[in-house]
Amino acid sequence: MSSEPASIARLHAAEVSGDASVVEGPLHGYHHETYVFPLFGEAGRLRPGRWKCREPRADLLWFDRRCFLSEEQLVKALGGRVRSIPEIIEIGGVGLQRFIEGQTLGSLHESGTPVPEVFCRQISDLFRQLAVVDPKTIVAKRRCKAEDRPDDGDTQGFLERLVHFTEHRVYQHNLDRFEELFRELQLDGDAFRHLRKRVSGLSERPFCLLHADLHRENFIVDAEQRLWTIDWELAMVGDPLYDLATHLHLMRYPVRQARGVAQQWCATVEAARPRSSNGWQDDLDVLVDYKKAQSVFTDVIRTASMLGAVEGANWRHFVPAALKLRRILADAAGPLGLDLVPGPRRIVTALMHWCRRHGGELAVEG
Repeated sequence: MSSEPASIARLHAAEVSGDASVVEGPLHGYHHETYVFPLFGEAGRLRPGRWKCREPRADLLWFDRRCFLSEEQLVKALGGRVRSIPEIIEIGGVGLQRFIEGQTLGSLHESGTPVPEVFCRQISDLFRQLAVVDPKTIVAKRRCKAEDRPDDGDTQGFLERLVHFTEHRVYQHNLDRFEELFRELQLDGDAFRHLRKRVSGLSERPFCLLHADLHRENFIVDAEQRLWTIDWELAMVGDPLYDLATHLHLMRYPVRQARGVAQQWCATVEAARPRSSNGWQDDLDVLVDYKKAQSVFTDVIRTASMLGAVEGANWRHFVPAALKLRRILADAAGPLGLDLVPGPRRIVTALMHWCRRHGGELAVEG
């Protein structure tokens, strides 16, 4: 048994469950330490099923802007307005989310494969529900300052704040540790000058609520084939087309299905709120270009950090990571103005050099 003290999240879980032995976790997840359990006594009778409590993980690297102060507060505010989201309750001063029993969409239909129409229709309806949520009516505290919130419809200002965050909070904020690795991968501050040129000239669209992280692992399929949307941590107010661009970038639909999803999105949000799809055919690729560029910096930092934490890592750990980073760099070459994308061998060398300086000892094999 571990001698380490229990975390706050585990202590909360044990307290509200009434029996530490029924607590499951921590569950897999990057942003939170999460535990799942049934309630006990009268609370369990009134609220059957399993619930989860979560605490943000300490010392996380944050790669995305956050708009709302509390995910639970936001999800509670959306009750009755957005369907198929977790119920929120409070027991003994601890906020709990209902645990949705089922399988992730990604476990049933992996990235790059088609998504069955029954789920595509539900995703389209989710976009419709989000489009009609008037941001001014959301009773949830905002994290960002008022001066950092573009005016309704200012899609270019919205995107500039995203680019600014990536440049300052992801790239520059991590230069102390990653500057040499960035440089070896042909990444420097000039990349953001190229990116801003690439993503200018957006059409105006009325703002709405965005989930901003709609990928296959954030959709849960229950026993009745109902699709539930979880993890609203990155939700924000902004350009509705950004939600579609993020969704397409993360879902990795086959090309033909991606076109169909985009066309259905256009028809759905336009019917729900006129002008929500204004200029979408020109602007969608622009916003996807931003997502490709953002992925470069986040994935370089995450990949190096994970490899650096592997005790006794050798070249076999680095080759798959280098191949993945090579694809990500190639996808973003245009938006970032990269004249030369380094090959896998050079990326392996750069990662190993970084890990020697910043990670554990490497067991380099011939």
